[in-house]
Formats: sequence, structure tokens, C-alpha cells
Amino acid sequence: MKLASLKPAISSVLSQASLDTSTKMTRVCEVLREQVPYYDWVGFYFANESARTLHLKAFAGIPTDHTVIPFGKGICGQVAESNANFVVPDVKAQDNYIACSITVKSEIVIPLFKDGKNIGQIDIDSNTIDPFSSEDERFLEWVNQQVAEIL
Repeated sequence: MKLASLKPAISSVLSQASLDTSTKMTRVCEVLREQVPYYDWVGFYFANESARTLHLKAFAGIPTDHTVIPFGKGICGQVAESNANFVVPDVKAQDNYIACSITVKSEIVIPLFKDGKNIGQIDIDSNTIDPFSSEDERFLEWVNQQVAEIL
């Protein structure tokens, strides 16, 4: 599947004036989870800088207990500090990994920037080992750019 083929659907969701921001982000998560076979859980976390924590604001997939993540903890917490994409082909190989589900095999986290500042991230878990490519990274960077415009 060419991920770029999902751009019109994402743009359509984000341009719906009748939806609030939270609903738009949840729908983006749903589109990604439903349309990309190896995106088994998709969520947006946003930073609380003063508390140095990330807070889950929208997701699609099985509910998680990890709704608040300290900076530095797990893949998401590391991205909050590094401001860089983090692709984990096999979560078992990561020492600083927070297990959300025993079925998760890999993860990709892409920071979300607004006005040059890392304000959050999109987090995707996959039940497949090593499914993510540079195409996923570029596409998810684009998704985050689109989401930043509605914030």
C-alpha cells in the first residue's frame, strides 16, 4: 500500500469544520489504523512541559493504561527529549520500552512540532516485527504537519 494514497482522507478529516480538534485527531487515528494493515494502535500524545509528562489525547485501538508517560520513559518519553523520530523494529530489543500489550512487536514514534517546538507525537504500535520503513516516517511527518495546522 502506498501511504501517500491516504493523504486525501487525512486532509478531509482535518478540514471538517463541524468537528472539534479532539474528534479530528481521533478520526485521523481511526483512518490510519483501519487503512494500514500493520498499524494496530495509533495515538497522539501531547506534552505538559512543566510536569515533563506526555498525555494521551486521541487514539484508535485497544485502550491503554499508559495515558501519562514521563519524559525519558519508554519510546514516547525518549522522543519527547530527543525531538527525533524513533523506529523500533523489535520492542524486545529495547531496554527502555513500556509494554502496552503483549502482542506489540514494533513501534514508531514521530514528534509533532508546532512553531518549531516539539509539542507531542504520533505513536504507532504494530503486532508485526519490523514493518516500518522510511515511507512510514515521511508519511507520518506529513500527518503531524497537517495536525499541527489545526492546533
